[in-house]
Amino acid sequence: MSVTPAQSGSLPGATGKDQEKRRPRVVILGAGFGGLNAAMALRSAPVEVTVIDRRNYHLFQPLLYQVATAGLSPAQIAMPIRRILSRQSNATVLMDKVEAVDTAARCVVTGGQRIPYDYLIVATGARHTYFGNDTWADHAPGLKTITDATAIRARILSAFERAEVTDDPRLRQKLLTFVVVGGGPTGVELGGAIAELSRRTIVHDFRRIDSSSARVVLVEAGERILPAMPSCLSRKAQRQLEKLGVEVVLGNAVAGCDDSGVRLADGTEIGSACVLWAAGVMASRAAKWIGAAADRAGRVIVDERLNPPAHDEIFVIGDTASVTDAAGRPVPGVAPAAKQMGRYAAYAILGDMAGRQSAPFRYRDYGNLATIGRKAAVADFGKTRLSGYPAWLVWNFAHLWFLVGFRNRLVVFLDWAVAYARNDRAARLITGHHEA
Repeated sequence: MSVTPAQSGSLPGATGKDQEKRRPRVVILGAGFGGLNAAMALRSAPVEVTVIDRRNYHLFQPLLYQVATAGLSPAQIAMPIRRILSRQSNATVLMDKVEAVDTAARCVVTGGQRIPYDYLIVATGARHTYFGNDTWADHAPGLKTITDATAIRARILSAFERAEVTDDPRLRQKLLTFVVVGGGPTGVELGGAIAELSRRTIVHDFRRIDSSSARVVLVEAGERILPAMPSCLSRKAQRQLEKLGVEVVLGNAVAGCDDSGVRLADGTEIGSACVLWAAGVMASRAAKWIGAAADRAGRVIVDERLNPPAHDEIFVIGDTASVTDAAGRPVPGVAPAAKQMGRYAAYAILGDMAGRQSAPFRYRDYGNLATIGRKAAVADFGKTRLSGYPAWLVWNFAHLWFLVGFRNRLVVFLDWAVAYARNDRAARLITGHHEA
């Protein structure tokens, strides 16, 4: 399907000669890993790129948990989209919210305008889901945005502050009990970071409580944590968590969640003033926008060229897509996969403009990493599997490398070096609605 300017609508006030000269319009929804890499791959292409995102920044989500646990500040893992694309003359950035996509007219509908496209790349990511129990959201916040992270940071730090103030031993016990629901990478990282915060970072900061006595419970409905990794690494990760003092509860789903804490499927009740949700994700409303079939997680079902049925001009990538690659493997919802899909979509558009069809998308798996705490991590590179300190070193350098911007890499490296030497987390600020 080769698109020409004449096929894709006219520009207001343009003459026929202007239409002949108009370059194809590529609209990208979302400036996460996939959308941003697609935009940058088109930097020298003869196209007009429009990037639309509800926020004005690109977020490095793998380090979001460190903001939530006071290890980093938000500015260290985010960068304005306009700054990233400022030297890309063919790119326009719009901070706006998508309301619909008119596939017949090839227009993206936002709150205030209709934006025409010749090619559309949908990279709107995912949000956390409570599996039909949306009332739990107020009691167990998830972690997807900077706003989520700073709110969780305030919730965690406020629990220690309130425990220091109260004279009620039962309330103090509840305040010093932290429950993390979900044993995937985010849940494991949150659980380990909270345990380190209480046992190493702030252990000398309080006079009336012993922060090291805080109880951190990681609840996983499945039979093991980190299910995407080999079972041997899951077991090693669990041992490293338990060494940090985290209680790991397996095979027991959450059946209830309110202000008092959580109730598990077997009837166990865990009193907690700080429950955090890391148990699942749901894709954006992209499937409804483009009228495409979706899987149970709301991801658009696409073919091996990342196109939904009957729409070769639309590419769906990242967490928004449910795709099996050319090798027959389901593509995981991780940052490297999103980046590869973004670049693929860009090159597929260039190929289509040149009248040739791109080869099916093939995901290149560079491995899985998850950190548990100081000198504790696991890494799976196929035949090579690491745990403990070697995996932790690899995790650190890999995440520094993938951060956007030299300044962010340098600042984060320096912060990590100081934190390692002093067992410190400098961003221990309670901000937002928790302030008195």
